Amino acid sequence: MAAVIDERLLETRTLQIGREMFERVAESAPSFFQSEWWEERLMQQCMKSEWLKVQSFRFVDALPTMTGPRDIARHLREYFANGNDGQDARPTPRAALAELDPRGSDRLIGLISRAMDFSRLDSLPARAAAAIAWKSATTMAHRFIAGSNPQQAEKAIRRMRGKRMAFTIDVLGEAAMSREEAFNYQRIYANLISELSHHARGWPTVEQIDLADGQPIPRVNVSVKLSSIYSQFDSIDPEGTKRIVKERLRPLLRAGMKTGAHIHIDMEHYAIKNVTLQLCREVFMEDEFRDYRHFGVVLQAYLSDCERDAAELVEWAKRRGTPIWVRLVKGAYWDTETVTSQQQHWPCPVWEQKWQTDACFERVTRLLLDQHEYVYTALASHNIRSLAHGMALRELLGIPAARFELQMLFGMGDPIKRAGVAMGQRCRIYTPYGELLPGMAYLIRRLLENTANESFLRHTANTNVPVDELLQNPVETGRLTAPPQEPFVIRYEFEEPVMHDFSNVPNTDFGVEENQQAMRAALDAVRAGFGREYPLVIGGERLTTGQWKESLNPSRPAEVIGRVAQADNDTAEKAALAAAEAFKTWRKVETAERAGYLFEVAKIMQRERFNLGALQSLECGKPWREADADVSEAIDFCNYYGHEMIRMSENARRRDISGETNEYYYAPRGVVAVISPWNFPLAILTGMATAAIVTGNTVIMKPAAPAM
Repeated sequence: MAAVIDERLLETRTLQIGREMFERVAESAPSFFQSEWWEERLMQQCMKSEWLKVQSFRFVDALPTMTGPRDIARHLREYFANGNDGQDARPTPRAALAELDPRGSDRLIGLISRAMDFSRLDSLPARAAAAIAWKSATTMAHRFIAGSNPQQAEKAIRRMRGKRMAFTIDVLGEAAMSREEAFNYQRIYANLISELSHHARGWPTVEQIDLADGQPIPRVNVSVKLSSIYSQFDSIDPEGTKRIVKERLRPLLRAGMKTGAHIHIDMEHYAIKNVTLQLCREVFMEDEFRDYRHFGVVLQAYLSDCERDAAELVEWAKRRGTPIWVRLVKGAYWDTETVTSQQQHWPCPVWEQKWQTDACFERVTRLLLDQHEYVYTALASHNIRSLAHGMALRELLGIPAARFELQMLFGMGDPIKRAGVAMGQRCRIYTPYGELLPGMAYLIRRLLENTANESFLRHTANTNVPVDELLQNPVETGRLTAPPQEPFVIRYEFEEPVMHDFSNVPNTDFGVEENQQAMRAALDAVRAGFGREYPLVIGGERLTTGQWKESLNPSRPAEVIGRVAQADNDTAEKAALAAAEAFKTWRKVETAERAGYLFEVAKIMQRERFNLGALQSLECGKPWREADADVSEAIDFCNYYGHEMIRMSENARRRDISGETNEYYYAPRGVVAVISPWNFPLAILTGMATAAIVTGNTVIMKPAAPAM
């Protein structure tokens, strides 16, 4: 049962704690003589100029692929100079962005542009610039990445412990691409658990992070990305994925239990969120692991279903009987999730406004802290308002120190970390570990977070933003926020529309459990009809020739999908004559009526899309997603050609002059033979056939042999 808290008291205490944190942040700000000061100045320059930010990030992203100083110099010139290398006359990125960013012509940008306009790539200035760029990028990477071997990582950890900060080690990389790569990641995790646990025995005790309520806290904390230990991690096969991932995860969990380390399962992109949570609930409930309290999972507050997931996790933790840690984060894949949902025409899984994520973070914080007997909470954020709200709740609820901590990112927001430590909080630092150059993708993500327009760190660095504005309740922020303006769109006027306003049919999201169930039911239904005979259809009459072809399941050749009647010369001739006779009347059918048939077929295909996809999977060996996409494309052909034919017929032109009648219109040609290839057995067959039919032609249709 949730504790009753005076909301006005909670808000008052949140503001008090937040103001204290801001005061401490100001006191611990780096000085002119510290490298951190210079790094922040560089970051601020990136914030000021969109052109410099874009070009710098593009350069750093490409840096791992560059082969030497000459290659680096060439990229510097291409990204930052006015000219190019004389190979082509395309405008430089700077020129292309100049109109979008008037500040791109300020003194700093001009200085950089002139400095990078090398006459020769092997000149002294070019080589010097390449060396400086390489050194700057690797220095920046060291700021965000703790090390590439256990010794370097242990050295960084000792420095953090000297500042009374705990850690969780994060191995860079996710979504392993091969079995060998996945096993290599598993070895890296195992080695880190072993090596760091060995070193930890020699670390001096730091009471603020090693003890809580008189009880020891694991000194070694490792975060594991499940997609890194299994290259085929996919929610489309939840049972198969969970089975193999559990096999590879259990040795790591055992190693953690043996050494007394904490093992935390990271959360990644939305498509694998549900199967990740299911897997964690199942494996942590196993008898071998059920009583260990140093396991953890992650929830992402930018997901609109975060509260539901949190409530389900609490109920599961009650059944488990042993508390589990929950790291609550805002989320690191917002851009990817929004772009993917727009691209696929799927519902957007993330909150679209920043204040909504912040408000969700506070609601879930309250939900978790209310249930602190069953779930222990780690608030992971650099937003002082979010942290202060959690700290105020912890204080008012009287939550023991062992059940609560703050977490922040290595290399980001150091003054906020120092403020939290000074206020007596246990602060754990999410510490990336891995090779510097392959870790550049991680570096770019962190740089983007630091420089994003809505970044709390960016606003914190801006002394012009009032503290009370930064500490404003996100719900109040949402109330005061003006509705988003309509995005700027360039519109062109034409004498007639270029095409009908057409949208593709969304593919099925097989990350949704209901869609998986529907596909499995369709597979069962199709299997139930195996072995049937399918005659030829000519002029509405069903015919056979005595010749049959068995269509087999390529994955299981013993399974006969069906027996298909084969045509001979006589039936082919009969089909041609029937199509020619039908053409006489079909060509006269009004365009709207012909298109209407296509629209009706599209509706039937949409209704039967799982059955059609299942048939392709079984008869052609297509994976679910590819089979479903073929159905989507077939539906698109029906809708597109139908609407386009209506548009074209409505725009037939009359240009009469004295003594002449001039009319421009479209006329059908006759009988069309459609012979489909095997790779898109439904879509290409449908596309060719519907284009011919809607234009008034008749069709003789022969499917691909592997998909009869």
